[in-house]
Amino acid sequence: MSIISNRQIFLDTETTGINKTGVYYEGHRIIEIGAVEVINRRLTGNNFHKYLNPNRLINNESFKIHGISNHFLYNKPTFKEIALEFINYIKDSELVIHNALFDIDFINYEMSKLKIGIKSIENICRITDSLEISRKMFPGKRNSLDALCMRYKIDISNRKLHSAIIDAKLLSEVFLMMTGGQISLSFSKDNEKQKYQDYNVKNINKRESSLKIILANDKEILAHEKVIDLIKQKKGFCLWLKA
Repeated sequence: MSIISNRQIFLDTETTGINKTGVYYEGHRIIEIGAVEVINRRLTGNNFHKYLNPNRLINNESFKIHGISNHFLYNKPTFKEIALEFINYIKDSELVIHNALFDIDFINYEMSKLKIGIKSIENICRITDSLEISRKMFPGKRNSLDALCMRYKIDISNRKLHSAIIDAKLLSEVFLMMTGGQISLSFSKDNEKQKYQDYNVKNINKRESSLKIILANDKEILAHEKVIDLIKQKKGFCLWLKA
């Protein structure tokens, strides 16, 4: 795998739902893929967006989140029909995803059904989890995509439901702000390659601020995780698990 260091793909998916027990993605399908291309910190407009027919019913809990219905998807292509186009679009790039494990698990599950020799997209892309990076930058704070948009003053007032392509576009704006603050300016390839060798995030200590970051202790974290698990068990899905 030869990664094109200055090409990033910001990706998000929507699915039919998750399982309450067992492997959370097994038996469920991807119904929307949204991906936004950025080269040298420039939004190129070369985006990838597909709605997919899952050949199964969408869970009601998930429908409330994204508003995508089976009726809307009945004449859309299946994942199998767009798989090669998708692979060619993302291969050899840095794939940036918010809470990457969720989307990667679903994509790899879809790939496993095709028997095309790709067991994991980690073999054709470099995966960057923007949630992990944001947690290092803003410890103890909410780091969902919505929270980050608010933090960076990115307008989401028209975003009523989740949408893979809209969320991918928002993620690209947020991530570029997090990692430099400039979106459309060009840089030399050498500088870009060095910049994205790794993400050693350093917090900026603003002397003028008197606010202190108070981190949760182990007991508080455990209590929080129990509440999240309870919500997931009762509702079948918890937005915070994807935040």
